[in-house]
Amino acid sequence: MKNELAKKIILPMMVFFAIIMVWSLIANNVEDFPTPSDTYVSAFGGVNADGDEIVGVLSDPLYIANEDDKGILWQIFASLQRVFAGFSLAIIVGVPLGLFIGMSKNAQYAFDPFIQIFKPVSPLAWLPLLLFIFQDINLTAISTIFVTSIWPIIINTALGVRNVSEDYMNVAKVLQFSPIKKITKIILPVAVPFIFTGMRLSLGIAWLVIVAAEMLTGGIGIGFWIWDEYNNLNYHNIIIGIIIVGIVGFILDLVMGIIADFFDYRKKGRA
Repeated sequence: MKNELAKKIILPMMVFFAIIMVWSLIANNVEDFPTPSDTYVSAFGGVNADGDEIVGVLSDPLYIANEDDKGILWQIFASLQRVFAGFSLAIIVGVPLGLFIGMSKNAQYAFDPFIQIFKPVSPLAWLPLLLFIFQDINLTAISTIFVTSIWPIIINTALGVRNVSEDYMNVAKVLQFSPIKKITKIILPVAVPFIFTGMRLSLGIAWLVIVAAEMLTGGIGIGFWIWDEYNNLNYHNIIIGIIIVGIVGFILDLVMGIIADFFDYRKKGRA
């Protein structure tokens, strides 16, 4: 057990130091590419390699200079608001539609071709059309998240319904369950783990999409902040933004994974 714990600590540290070495090598060979030490100073503040005093991005993450100039935590919060708005809409529409497709062969035949066609479409393809329709930055970002993140929810919900044992469905017929009672008593208990798996995938896609959407639509948000730092030639802050996006995405996936495991009867049975 101790050996396993040591591996979980030592091996990631080895990879981390390897990344730092590769990063330093790139910085030494590419002009103006930010070094790890200068990026650290840009994040937390201090004196950079040129001897200049730097105020770090993370040293005052909640400052508000004006509506368009806010600290990094406000940028993250604005992005998360859009993500959860689009994600919530995807759940509201995707779960009932997935149940319908899973319970009806005719519905499966009707919807499946369109799901397979629209599922691989890039969010960047939807953005211009949705921006033309809504003429609003927030609604465009939210609708783009909805359109691109709904598919895992529909597909996994339908898969969960199809995993319900035929014996259970026959019992529901014998007991003359109403459609609502059949869903709540028979289908949902089996399908819930699949639904949460779809929601976990969907949330990951939503966080992925918001960065690209905000880069193109502008406004407050972590995606636009990264693009703005690029326009200002602040390459240190671009790397900081990438790391922050990755950390927030990791936390979101971790939380959704814990929630999914809580509702997964299969894992509870093994425990």
